[in-house]
Amino acid sequence: MLTEVIATRYVTPLREGGSLPGIVEADDLGTYVMKFTGAGQGRKTLVAEVICGQLGRRLGLRVPDLVQIQLDPVIGLAEPDQEVQELLKASGGLNLGMDFLPGSIGFDSLAYQVDSREAGRVVWFDALINNVDRSWRNPNMLIWHGDLWLIDHGATMIWHHNWPGAQVSAAKPYNASDHALAPFAPDIAAAAAELAPLVTEELLTEVAADVPDEWLVDEPGFDSTDELRRAYVEALLPRAATIHERIAMEGPTGPKPSQAPGWLTEHLTPWPHPTKKKSDKDGQR
Repeated sequence: MLTEVIATRYVTPLREGGSLPGIVEADDLGTYVMKFTGAGQGRKTLVAEVICGQLGRRLGLRVPDLVQIQLDPVIGLAEPDQEVQELLKASGGLNLGMDFLPGSIGFDSLAYQVDSREAGRVVWFDALINNVDRSWRNPNMLIWHGDLWLIDHGATMIWHHNWPGAQVSAAKPYNASDHALAPFAPDIAAAAAELAPLVTEELLTEVAADVPDEWLVDEPGFDSTDELRRAYVEALLPRAATIHERIAMEGPTGPKPSQAPGWLTEHLTPWPHPTKKKSDKDGQR
């Protein structure tokens, strides 16, 4: 079960995403990127964040820690933005928090290099969860302390928006042509050999159990939250075994100009930076 904290201060909205997440401080002295139950995408976005985020962490991928955050809308009374106030009012109760990574920089394929093994692991994982939101247009990855971190998994497992057609949807291939890591020759076969055996029924059951009941109740076609959790397991388990055979990758559909800031592209060597390599060697001594 995810750790539960209480939001103590709303700091600022993050306007990069359509759901208008916000940075909040909590009673454990942590700072989190908070995603709200009252956002337009609905609670299924938070369900996807938990299942996919926790699964990624269990597979050894870098995903920020997730917590449950209790929100009292009163903390937003001083917020001058009417849209933010309305979002906070609509999100009283349990919400989702992702550990804030201070000083992180958005991933840019023209400024950073990723080896084929790591690229393969990320592409395979995204194929498993059917992540349609890790393209070069919107990578949803950060560089923090020289490492690649994965964020924002709300637009995954699209089959849970139409459970009657879930089996057919989950059996479809994955087009990785526009994936942000497609240019780095992802080693899909190696990733599948390493990660697929780890995606067991037991692991998926444990991950699904981290979703709070209140985000799963009243789903049409299901008599209980446990039955709904089982549906997530049954969709992901067979996909893990064969999805590597159905990943299409033909290269990006068009060029993309670098989004990296000038100070970075002009003064830093492409990632990993020499200081990162040096620290790695020092750690091996």
